[in-house]
Amino acid sequence: MKKIVLFTSLLMCISYSAQFKISIEAPASFAPKEVYLYTLNGSKDVLNTREIKKGNSWQLQVKQPYTGMMKLYFPENNATINFISENKDVKLIFATQNNKITNVEYLDEANYTMNQIQDIQQKKEIILPALYQIKEYYKTDAGFGTALTQEIERLSTNATDATKFPFINFYNTNYRKYIEKKAGANAVTHEEIIDFINKSTDMLETSSLLRPILVSYLNIGPSTNIIADVDRLLAAVNTETPRGQTVMSELIEIFDTYGMADLKNKYLTEATNLKCTINDRLAQTISTNKNTEIGALFPNYTFKNASNTTAKTLHDIKADKKVVVFWASTCSHCEAELPALIEKYNAIKGQKGEIIALSLDNDKSAYESKVKMLPWINDTELKGWNSSYSDTYNIHATPTYFILDVNNKIIAKPDHAADVISYLKLK
Repeated sequence: MKKIVLFTSLLMCISYSAQFKISIEAPASFAPKEVYLYTLNGSKDVLNTREIKKGNSWQLQVKQPYTGMMKLYFPENNATINFISENKDVKLIFATQNNKITNVEYLDEANYTMNQIQDIQQKKEIILPALYQIKEYYKTDAGFGTALTQEIERLSTNATDATKFPFINFYNTNYRKYIEKKAGANAVTHEEIIDFINKSTDMLETSSLLRPILVSYLNIGPSTNIIADVDRLLAAVNTETPRGQTVMSELIEIFDTYGMADLKNKYLTEATNLKCTINDRLAQTISTNKNTEIGALFPNYTFKNASNTTAKTLHDIKADKKVVVFWASTCSHCEAELPALIEKYNAIKGQKGEIIALSLDNDKSAYESKVKMLPWINDTELKGWNSSYSDTYNIHATPTYFILDVNNKIIAKPDHAADVISYLKLK
């Protein structure tokens, strides 16, 4: 405590000098006025600040040091721009068409460099294999063959020097080692990943690499003893530390996303039983799962522009049973499953039941086209996976179903529409 008191003025000075600003310029025709700025913690966006447009631009002040991935989100039209921070000023300008962002130009050196690297990386992963195949049909001394050879050489080398950018260097080095798929490369081991997670700086949490690296860890070798592998990882990272708890949270959500219910429940129980102080990341995971488990009171939702009802909230709807469906017009599984519920909707109403469908769409015309065919209560925020209920109800995939009783308690979490029909004993 003495150090904190003695060096308060120095810390304030350091904090102030570490501030940086983000300058955004938009066309005059771009309608949204508000922008949100998010930092990253593992795979979760964390709201840092928000700002209202002045003229055709935004100036956002970041008050605390931050190095890593960042995101701009324009809630009025559900648009996003991803970029990086090297804890220095960021400047970008974007073009639009029909109020949608079509091209982003990064004017600061770090983001310009990162954009170049990622452009080449994308071409290496998607285009380079095809170029190798095409080259087999052209002689190297032919004009097109020579051009192919030159492009293959360009994409095969790492010409952009990123050593002076700590975050870019961290991201690309570890992406290539732990995530990128390369023929002939030595397979990464459990021990290497554990060592990397233990020794990494805070850039691991802000890089977006943590979750895919954990997926890589789970995919190493045969899956005959995955619990032993996970237990070894959690023991090594120590779940009484912030890093260990973030890893635990990510693993629980990975198991949830991939439908590995037994593993999810095992480690969620372990997380709940921890006796130490819990960090915000793990606390959120525990809370969200607790609020959506069978027997819990389903969190209420205030409708934005609901159809087929005059109710203001989900809890206001009077029904002996409520089937809550999370879906999207672009979801092929929804396309396959929802007709079965349409067919049984009158029977559900006959049981004094109701269906409430909350869409994770972001395209208004696509949503309105589909929703015309759905006879039940429908609503959407038109924010896609940025919708508020995505986190509130722990939604990882569409369609997702909940069945509530007359008191809005969760009584079932069916996997498919057929399971909903079976649970309600509809023939």
